[in-house]
Amino acid sequence: MALARVRPNPVDKHDVRRRALAESALRTLGELGYAKFSLREMASHSEFTHGVVHYYFADKLDLIVYCVQYYKASCVTRYDEVVADSNTPDELVQGFTDKLRETIVDEAPIHRLWYDLRSQSMFEPALKDAVTQIDGSLADMIWRVLVRYAQLADVSLVIDRDEAYGMLDGIFLQALLGHQREPDGLHLDRLVEQVRRMLPLLTSCATPVVAAQRRR
Repeated sequence: MALARVRPNPVDKHDVRRRALAESALRTLGELGYAKFSLREMASHSEFTHGVVHYYFADKLDLIVYCVQYYKASCVTRYDEVVADSNTPDELVQGFTDKLRETIVDEAPIHRLWYDLRSQSMFEPALKDAVTQIDGSLADMIWRVLVRYAQLADVSLVIDRDEAYGMLDGIFLQALLGHQREPDGLHLDRLVEQVRRMLPLLTSCATPVVAAQRRR
């Protein structure tokens, strides 16, 4: 007996096409930045026509907000495998710093886009909610690494989630900027060294491990 043909859900096809457009747009956004980006510019840098892009997205902001949300879903689990697989503090630090280095080398345009959009959200209300959600998810991502580090080292964290994110995000941004200017690896080496020095400073050996409470 022949199998009945399963017809794709039109909604699913629509979402698949929007995701494909978002992936293409993220590459273009990473190259051009927010200010130079437009639907027409995106079409000229991809296999999609301007008409197709405009069919799926009302305007530049509609596309960018979707891209930001798509980016969130793809990046916030970046270090979860390291957290799950590490059995000692040294293994965790090694895996974490390897991933930090790798993501700057492989995904620098996307990271530049993120910092660009985060800055633009202070002036563009339409970006605010999506950027705020991503910022919180990235803070949670870093917090999972630190909580696991403290558990493995049998120490307590002496800072909260937002403080930890601010510190690590700052040195990551400096490494990203430095690597863009001088892609010789020295700024990545410095990033690894800074993280290795910083993690023990975020803990106290005086008490058994208790995850610091998040203060929002």
